[in-house]
Amino acid sequence: MQSSDRHGTTSRPGRTIRSATSTDDRFAEIFGFSSPFGQPSYTGGQGSANPPRPHKAAPIENRLLCNLEDLYKGATKKIKISREILDSNGRTMSVDEIVTINIKPGWKKGTKITFPEKGNEAPGVIAADIVFIVDEKPHEVFTREGNDLIMTQKISLAEALTGYNAQVTTLDGRHLSISINSDEVVVPKEGMPIPKEPSKKGNLRIKCNIKFPSRLTAQQRAGMKKLLGS
Repeated sequence: MQSSDRHGTTSRPGRTIRSATSTDDRFAEIFGFSSPFGQPSYTGGQGSANPPRPHKAAPIENRLLCNLEDLYKGATKKIKISREILDSNGRTMSVDEIVTINIKPGWKKGTKITFPEKGNEAPGVIAADIVFIVDEKPHEVFTREGNDLIMTQKISLAEALTGYNAQVTTLDGRHLSISINSDEVVVPKEGMPIPKEPSKKGNLRIKCNIKFPSRLTAQQRAGMKKLLGS
């Protein structure tokens, strides 16, 4: 004859079998053990079979100041960076490294040059990218608007009325003589190179700043009226 106690254990003479609600199984249920043999099953944490993936550090941005001549003709810049790397024992050490940037003709302000994972190394972290962002130095003669170069030429009223030849030195050292006969003169293909098509260029625009005389004599006024037909 079989008998059951109140804890769910079925007894036979000389033999005891634990039911599914035994103390060991309740212990496993409470503490998260999922193995059918009562062994613990872990997820995450130290010693896990699936350790957390390393995260990548945020990019490190640096300003790359260029003059218009470099952006017109192209140039090569070598820059020293200092960074920390991990040695074979996992310890950090400081090193200096030279990176080379080849500036392409026509590059604009805001152009980014990226050196992947050249930042500091650290355990559990993927090194940051080093990013250089092009900026333009002010030029004493030209300003830039897109692919065009803008130049302001100061001339007198007489020069504006009778004509004037402006002498212009380009960013690559050539000398141009340009006839000024209006408030703005456009010289085709003398602007900045177009990055995707370096053989093509924008325009050079010469804007005239006319200096008017502060006063005129009676004779000059008469002469101006006669000249202008009024």
